[in-house]
Amino acid sequence: MKIWQKNTDVNSFVESFTVGNDRELDLQLAAADVLGSLAHTRMLHHIGLLDAEDLASVQAGLKLLYGEVMAGKFTIDEHVEDVHSQVELLLTNRIGDAGKKIHSGRSRNDQVLVDLKLFFRMEIENLVKNTEAMFERLITLSEMHKSVLLPGYTHLQIAMPSSFGLWFGAYAEGLVDDLEVLQAAWKVCNKNPLGSAAGYGSSFPLNRRMTTALLGFDDLNYNVVYAQMGRGKTERILAQGMSAIAATLAKLAMDVCLYMNQNFSFITFPDHLTTGSSIMPHKKNPDVFELVRARCNKIQALPNEIALMTTNLPSGYHRDLQLLKENLFPAFRSLNECLEITAFMLEHIRISNNILDDSKYDYLFSVEVVNNEVLKGVPFREAYRNIGLSIEEGTFKPQKEVNHTHEGSIGNLCNAEIQQAFEHVVSGFGFDRVNEALKSLLES
Repeated sequence: MKIWQKNTDVNSFVESFTVGNDRELDLQLAAADVLGSLAHTRMLHHIGLLDAEDLASVQAGLKLLYGEVMAGKFTIDEHVEDVHSQVELLLTNRIGDAGKKIHSGRSRNDQVLVDLKLFFRMEIENLVKNTEAMFERLITLSEMHKSVLLPGYTHLQIAMPSSFGLWFGAYAEGLVDDLEVLQAAWKVCNKNPLGSAAGYGSSFPLNRRMTTALLGFDDLNYNVVYAQMGRGKTERILAQGMSAIAATLAKLAMDVCLYMNQNFSFITFPDHLTTGSSIMPHKKNPDVFELVRARCNKIQALPNEIALMTTNLPSGYHRDLQLLKENLFPAFRSLNECLEITAFMLEHIRISNNILDDSKYDYLFSVEVVNNEVLKGVPFREAYRNIGLSIEEGTFKPQKEVNHTHEGSIGNLCNAEIQQAFEHVVSGFGFDRVNEALKSLLES
């Protein structure tokens, strides 16, 4: 079934090429499509295009379909082009002619736009929940091991003392900024494109503010041409938010792979969470973190992939945009899995104590010795030169007491402030308000 088809059959080769993977990918949009239709048909009744009897029939049919979607019982038939066609076909088969009226005042263009934005909101909420679990794990580990020192590096050379408290806490604070980027994507997603039709509006007196409220959107995409132009742009901004989280996870994964190396031996994991070699019985490979690193690096390429697919498209709808789903949809699952497995692995991490007792780390404390000289009244440049000469001459004596007290340092991690900042960002999404609107739409 093609809701646009008239009397001419489409060549099967052309049909196969143009439909592509839409049926499989559109299954993920089914819940959003039904929600959009629930709001749209209530608006049609409000403006007199659907009488009370038809509205009751349509609403009951759509809510039944929504239940089937949520129960995993919804499928798209092989002869049906997309999720919009399947919903309309099933509804019409079940309730009769009233089902044929639900498309008034909209196009598949704005229908897929609203479906995508509703779907993206759901996926963003899932990402935030998994990021929150990851954040809590990192903060807990930071507090738990805040007194355990480890080497800090610049240029991969031994630099200054760090701590596990700093290391875990750094990645926790990184997630705060990552969610700031994702929140920008949420704000773009949380604007209603429904009513833009094919990109040029409708001669029906649509009440776009009504559907905005019913679907829990913060505001409208006002200009109908821009509503269409926003497709591709929305996906790119969302991919940038996902890329920010992925970059943090990839860097953490790289650190873990290094720190597990026997030349470092800063951390270990239980044997059953690592993998071995077919010929080297001593191996404990960090396969989980290597795959997290690779997956997250792949996600970091996503904004560029989307940008290249949409570069130089003129205004209006183009079928090129269909392919964005193939790149973006699998990335949601991949990033969520990376967040979940990383949090799980960190729950079982084992850290090494007394790492800095090894004499190879003595030079980590050169700055501490310089600073102690300065505190005694020696000018900094003179103290720096004296300690440098003692290192060259082999007479340097480390002072292994670390007294860092300023904000964000070894002795003052500011984890409570980081926690507060994270909670502030999460509260800014406003998931509760959106979910309450959708709950009301389904229950009223």
